[in-house]
Amino acid sequence: MKLMVVGGGGREHAIIKKLKENPAVETIFALPGNGGIAADATCVPIGATDLDAIVEFAKNEAIDFAVVAPDDPLVLGCVDRLLEIGIPAFGPKANAAILEGSKVFSKNLMKKYHIPTAAYEVFDDAAKALAYVKEAELPLVVKADGLALGKGVLICETREQAIDAVDSIMNDHKFGKSGDQIVVEEFLTGPEVSVLCFTDGESLAPMVSSMDHKRALDGDKGLNTGGMGTVAPNPYYTDDVAATCMETIFLPTIRAMQSEGRPFQGCLYFGLMLTPKGPKVIEYNCRFGDPETQVVLPLLESDLLTVMQACVNGTLAETDVRFSKGAAACVIIASGGYPESYEKGFVLHGLDENGGAEGVIVYHAGTKLQDGKLVNAGGRVLGVTATGDDLRAALDKAYAAVETIGFDGSFFRHDIGARALAAN
Repeated sequence: MKLMVVGGGGREHAIIKKLKENPAVETIFALPGNGGIAADATCVPIGATDLDAIVEFAKNEAIDFAVVAPDDPLVLGCVDRLLEIGIPAFGPKANAAILEGSKVFSKNLMKKYHIPTAAYEVFDDAAKALAYVKEAELPLVVKADGLALGKGVLICETREQAIDAVDSIMNDHKFGKSGDQIVVEEFLTGPEVSVLCFTDGESLAPMVSSMDHKRALDGDKGLNTGGMGTVAPNPYYTDDVAATCMETIFLPTIRAMQSEGRPFQGCLYFGLMLTPKGPKVIEYNCRFGDPETQVVLPLLESDLLTVMQACVNGTLAETDVRFSKGAAACVIIASGGYPESYEKGFVLHGLDENGGAEGVIVYHAGTKLQDGKLVNAGGRVLGVTATGDDLRAALDKAYAAVETIGFDGSFFRHDIGARALAAN
């Protein structure tokens, strides 16, 4: 089989490595891929949002199955375009990807179908939004409606921060048209949990839960990032909590999308807060999370391609989706200065020693090949993932590898998994 994976980060590398385990897979193309992915797939210099070029390439290469991984091409309708030319593609169509593409849509959907979430107000007028946040109870959360590279959610603890958030999004157009509308919602408290689910639009199969670490520095200090590390499973996500989420959140969301004429097929990501009043939805993503995928997929015992095909074919209910009982930990190695400005082009070292270590996988996010050598080419550069019988064992292996891998100016958090260990 010839496969095509759209995207070029750590998430895509994790997907590609897992797809390679199926013996029927002969070739995987990554569009555009990255320097490290090039060792596992054929990288093609086509951007993830260049839909015309993606469709043309898929047609010319007679691709048997496609995986569209990032949010932007999903929201733009990449899956729709591929299906139109007869190529099966994993991921939601554009009318379902709106769950992530518009926070206003998703909040209104939850209100309509009584899915638990934070109380909120929607504004398309900056003056009215400013008037509201000057009186609203603090802290509060201000969200740009559309996609904003994961940076469109601002937690405001003071009145000044709330006013600045509205100004920067709506008046200064910090996120462009994504900020034409905003959601202002109550601030929820409790442990956060990420749960990715396979779904064919009717059935739903949750993956192992995970815990992300968004802040750049140890002790959850510093700026928000795309994620500095993850662990799985999340100790706060007990069997009882899982049963509640299935009954009050997961299945109601799938049924709501069906009722709206927007059946969701692919990977639906639930960002949850376990509040004193029960689990509530913080956000939906219409795709695999990054770096959650880097700890979830190594624990998947079933064949990923078979499960993805079942999501496309509507046969998920009859398909085995099984995860191991162990644990996984991923530590991100980032460029100095991330998530603000950083230098690129530094040669990576230590990969040979640890790329093949038992139970350790190095996923490439922001790397490229330059003069035959791998160099850093992004903010989050590598995801060093390890599996083990328990979380302590997985963390020890991951950090042993991380200590010997790096490049000039690289940094990582030293406390990934600390909260999870304390909760166990």
